[in-house]
Amino acid sequence: MTKRETYSIEIAGIKRELPLFEIKPGLRIAILNILGDTELVQACARELAKKIQVVDYDMIVTAEAKSIPLAHALSVETGKSYIVLRKVYKPYMGDAIQAETLSITTGQPQLLILDEKDREVIQGKKVLILDDVISTGSTLQGMRMTLDRAGATVAGEAAILTEGDRAQWMHIHSLGHLPLFTD
Repeated sequence: MTKRETYSIEIAGIKRELPLFEIKPGLRIAILNILGDTELVQACARELAKKIQVVDYDMIVTAEAKSIPLAHALSVETGKSYIVLRKVYKPYMGDAIQAETLSITTGQPQLLILDEKDREVIQGKKVLILDDVISTGSTLQGMRMTLDRAGATVAGEAAILTEGDRAQWMHIHSLGHLPLFTD
């Protein structure tokens, strides 16, 4: 196996080597995968909890899947509950609300679905949208559309890292920024 090129970064005092993957010809991105990285998830949750103290919100909302451990850890740090927008509808989800977005990592449309039980909980609430990495903003847009349909207000947005056009993400509470890698 060929050794993959990486990008070195320090996040919340922890160093990681992020592998670079080509997502389209001439464009590579550094992939942050926090699944199973308890040390990094906990450190990021502690640091994000400090950064979002200025946000007046009732609960945390994230999209399935990689940011779920971060939402859980941030919930523990802040004492605020969290809801996960799912990507596949299951019959037990009842009268769910959904929005479609385009994933940068797969290049495919993806659904974001708010379960009927969570729909009732979130209505009228101020929410903090949380993601692991914000790159194109398509997942954020899908989350905003879903939350708007549910009658919730987005009070703030947070992520471990932003990526790409830094100026576009100045309003995001984040712990760092990733460049895009072009050939």
